[in-house]
Parts: sequence; structure tokens; C-alpha cells
Amino acid sequence: MERVTQKMSGLQFNLGPAKEPLGFIKALEWFFAIFAFATCGGYSGTTKINVHCLKGENLTAKADFGYPFRLHKVPFNFPDKKDCNGTATQPFVLVGDFSSSAQFFVTFAVFVFLYCIAALVVYLCFLHLYRGAGKLPMIDFIITVVVSFLWLVSTSAWAKGLTDIKTSTGAGLVDEFPYCNPGKCSFEDVRSLGSLNVSVVVGFLNLILWAGNAWFVYKETNLHRAPATEPPNPAHPPIPTGM
Repeated sequence: MERVTQKMSGLQFNLGPAKEPLGFIKALEWFFAIFAFATCGGYSGTTKINVHCLKGENLTAKADFGYPFRLHKVPFNFPDKKDCNGTATQPFVLVGDFSSSAQFFVTFAVFVFLYCIAALVVYLCFLHLYRGAGKLPMIDFIITVVVSFLWLVSTSAWAKGLTDIKTSTGAGLVDEFPYCNPGKCSFEDVRSLGSLNVSVVVGFLNLILWAGNAWFVYKETNLHRAPATEPPNPAHPPIPTGM
């Protein structure tokens, strides 16, 4: 009896769940979670303003920025820190701190990545325990619903932050840059924000994946199917009524 119990509670590796929506969608969620935090957390870019001096050589001022996008700490200055007149300049700092929305998005994506790994281990190695215990599917379902909601919140916040980042590092800098006179300035964006746009798209794609997967996790719970009733014990037949 003890050996049978150990066998039932031990590891039973099975690739079958990977072919089912429960495991297949979880693998997709794991992949797109990596895509989400990599495209946002790994970003670094540069924005430039070309200053066409009336006398002498043209100058280029630039600012290097990246995750976590604390732009108010990023100096925007000339390489030699001198303007068209050869006068020493004070650093022009970008505007805005968008670290809260960016870090919320990236940190949440990392936690989702770790949860997907844990869930896949349970599906592939302990599916008999997962489906044999009524609490595990219910916990999985609640987490799936919460994660779906948080994908909506985090991605929406990050989308708003990205819009503000585009404004703070865009062509509007020319109007605010204090060293354009007596020369003429033109804006040049060295590196686009394409990967950050992808991170927002992937965030909403994760929302769709998790919201859709909630149905398949729900089917594993007792809310969708009633727990199996135990067969009557022949050694103790039911007592007839009406006597």
C-alpha cells in the first residue's frame, strides 16, 4: 500500500498536456512573457539635435536614454560641452520620470515568466495530482484571472508612459533647446522606439492569451464539472427505507 501511495504522489512525466490547450497556451504565455520584458527592459536609445552654427563647424547635441526611463536624470549636451560661440554650456536635461510604469510592466512580466515555468512543471510532471486535487485547479484559475487583469493594468500604464517618452525625446526638443541661437537646429532621432512599441503590442497579446486561457483552466475546476462520486461499497449495501 505504501509503494502504491508513493507511486501515485511521485513524478510522472508526460508530454500529453503540452498537446492540450492547457499546456500549449501556457507555453505561449511563457514565451511572450520573455518577449515583453526583453523588448522593454533591454531598450537603450539616443536622441540628437543638430545645431547649424552661423560661424564655424556644425555641432550635434545628444542624449542617451534607456530603461528604466528616468529621463529627468539624462543630460542633453554637446560632446565638448561648448556651443556655437565656443562658450561652455550647462547640461540640458530631458523631462519626465517614467520608471514606475516601465518597471511595473517589466517586473510583472518576469513574475509571469516564473509562474509559467512552475505551472508547466506541474502540468507535465504532476498532472495526476493537479487533476486529483480540487484546490490546485481553482488556485490556478484565480491566478489566471488576476494575471489577465494585471496585464491590462500594466500594459495600459506602460502604453501611456511610452507616449510621454516619445513626446519628451521627440522633435519638440528643438523648441526647448536653449543653444539653437544664433544657429538653426534640426531634430534627428538616431534610434527609433520600435522595440518599445512591440512591447506594448506583446503586452496586450498577453492579455488576450491569459483571458482566453482562463476558460481552459476553468474547465479543470469543480465549478465546471462536479467531483466524481465514489461508487457504493458492496460490503455495506444501502439500508432499504420504508420498513
